[in-house]
Amino acid sequence: MKENKIYTIIFTFVISFLFVLILSIINSMTYDKVLENQNFSKIRAILNSMGIEYKDEKDAIKIFNSKIDQIEIGGLKFYTTTINGEKIYSYIFSGSGLWGTITGVISVNENVDRIIGIDIISQNETPGLGGRIEEDWFKQQFKGELVKDKIKIKVSGASSDFNKENSSVDAITGATLTSRFFINIINDSLEKIRNALRSE
Repeated sequence: MKENKIYTIIFTFVISFLFVLILSIINSMTYDKVLENQNFSKIRAILNSMGIEYKDEKDAIKIFNSKIDQIEIGGLKFYTTTINGEKIYSYIFSGSGLWGTITGVISVNENVDRIIGIDIISQNETPGLGGRIEEDWFKQQFKGELVKDKIKIKVSGASSDFNKENSSVDAITGATLTSRFFINIINDSLEKIRNALRSE
């Protein structure tokens, strides 16, 4: 009886050890690929928010490395480029959504009075509801939007607001709270960018 208990303990230990070992090996084998994918997600989001087109992953990385500069101003890290004579600043934001952290990129002009575009790197909102912040129709509302002071959210039931001069966007139907959280992140980012660029 005692031997059976010892055997069970040893067997359990060996199985657990092998399981952990296998997981560690798999993790080490995929670690570089995970980092590579995360880096590309960032590059893709920066280029998308700047409105820079690319053909594929290889082309995106080439464009990023040749046309995008990384600088630090006022304690913030920016990605910058010049398009049609206009200096563009991209900033990676991260803030609390309804169900988790939302990370993305916002690009603005030098005066921080016009949003060039936004894109999402990662989010944990409810699929089909708050997760729709990744959909093009929602992100396109921000493209070219005038920033008078803050961006406002409208709960109107409309699908999208493409008036670029009213400093407002429509909320996602059924995901008003996520929409409000997201707008708070955007407005907080705009304020940080303004303060940083003014300190230059």
